[in-house]
Amino acid sequence: MTTRAYDGHEVDLQNLDKVLFPDAGLTKGDLVDYYERVAEWMLPHLRGRPLSLERFPDGLAGEGFYQKQTPDYFPPWIATASVPVKGKGDSQSQVVCENQATLVYLANQACVTPHVWLSRRDRLDVPDRMVFDLDPPSEDFAPVRSAARVVRERLADLGLSASLMLTGSKGAHVVVPLRRESEFDRVRALARRIAGELSEERSDELTVEQRKSERGGRVFLDTARNAYGQTTVAPYAVRARPGAPVAVPIDWDELDSSGLVSSRYTIENLFRRLAQKDDPWRDIDESAQSLGAAERALDERRASAKE
Repeated sequence: MTTRAYDGHEVDLQNLDKVLFPDAGLTKGDLVDYYERVAEWMLPHLRGRPLSLERFPDGLAGEGFYQKQTPDYFPPWIATASVPVKGKGDSQSQVVCENQATLVYLANQACVTPHVWLSRRDRLDVPDRMVFDLDPPSEDFAPVRSAARVVRERLADLGLSASLMLTGSKGAHVVVPLRRESEFDRVRALARRIAGELSEERSDELTVEQRKSERGGRVFLDTARNAYGQTTVAPYAVRARPGAPVAVPIDWDELDSSGLVSSRYTIENLFRRLAQKDDPWRDIDESAQSLGAAERALDERRASAKE
């Protein structure tokens, strides 16, 4: 066992030589070292948000599972949020990652991927993100490039600016930073309207059909994450996929980069990028927007179409 200290908190690290990513030979020690090092960039996107932990105690070759409720054995210095469980009348404790020690502790628990809420623990019903998850039908990233540009253009037409993130899997997230003034139902309703219009206008490229068998080779515009209790992959989180790819915020002009795919960056090459480029999301909250103007613009578009 190895013990490391972070700002007064000690983290006991065990079984660091256990292989988590068999294809690449990456161990739990590699995962711990990655999260220890990336904390500087990742923590601003985690603080205040309840997490759902995607854990693989036996590595990717074994069974993984999602854990929402904070285990009793987690140390008391790890921050938590009391989260009401809608429809059940009770609540559960969920981890909130406020510091490097917590991020390393979670990695030691074989949490490969932390998934974050779109809201913060002080106002769980009020999101500060609206997310369009672009899910392509295959590993080909070209349809994602096109879909991302289409979504961005429509959002801009509605007066909304958006940021972009490679998910580290197959697709991308187009994310609209929001002022904390609208509850999830309103945010989800707007996202659905936008996605629905785009899927009708570009029915050969885009779809809102949830059943994979009905998507017909089109990019799925998934807006379901815009709901209470739903999560998205955290920026700079490792994905449970071969090669340990990482979810990475990128600038819009990077869509034109040769060889760009969702899994381009991994725990082994990400820091070369971070040494050369600032986090594109470092000031994302300064671009927070309201929904009213976009809703009115959609209403006007609909009214004009009926005339």
